[in-house]
Amino acid sequence: MKNFYGYMRVSSLEQNIERQKVELLKWGIIDKNIYCDKLSGKDFNRPQYQRLKKKLKEGDVLVVKSIDRLGRNYDDIQEEWREIVKNKKADIVILDMPILDTRTNKDLIGTLISDIVLQLLSYVAQAERENIRQRQAEGIAIAKAQGKHLGRFPTPIPDEFYPIYEKWQNQEYTLETASKAMGVTISAFRNMIRKYKQNEQKKISHTSLSL
Repeated sequence: MKNFYGYMRVSSLEQNIERQKVELLKWGIIDKNIYCDKLSGKDFNRPQYQRLKKKLKEGDVLVVKSIDRLGRNYDDIQEEWREIVKNKKADIVILDMPILDTRTNKDLIGTLISDIVLQLLSYVAQAERENIRQRQAEGIAIAKAQGKHLGRFPTPIPDEFYPIYEKWQNQEYTLETASKAMGVTISAFRNMIRKYKQNEQKKISHTSLSL
């Protein structure tokens, strides 16, 4: 029996999948046959996609809203398409590009046109991914040049650290008793010590430069 499956993808957990899901449900795919990954489209090592691919058999239909939701790597898209259509003998429907519907246009000219369109869209999907990465790299470079902080801001050393650190320095506390007194792990206490020493070194360097 022919089954219809839907596949959705967004690049991060924060992105919304509803627009894709609405289109797939509208097309008539039941909810339990819709698979979703919240991962980059750089390759096809995605758990839900792989689960779905294992289920596909001859005559089944895979529906995806747009080619970039399937993936963003030119060569990988071509390879996955061939694997599903030619090896598994299932069909693929790309909703945003009706010509990419392997259930129709199965004659030589139709197949040629579909292949050309698939190659073009796969190229565009990969080019857009590379452009996004380039824009991110340029943004990071500009931020660094402007002295902007990137990533998380460092956690300040709590005030209670200093008297406990002094006792540790005087060997009144071991690392274990000092960390317990702070209410942190030994690793966290070590990190505070390292941060404290770095801050002190910066103060010394700054004083030397001022002189």
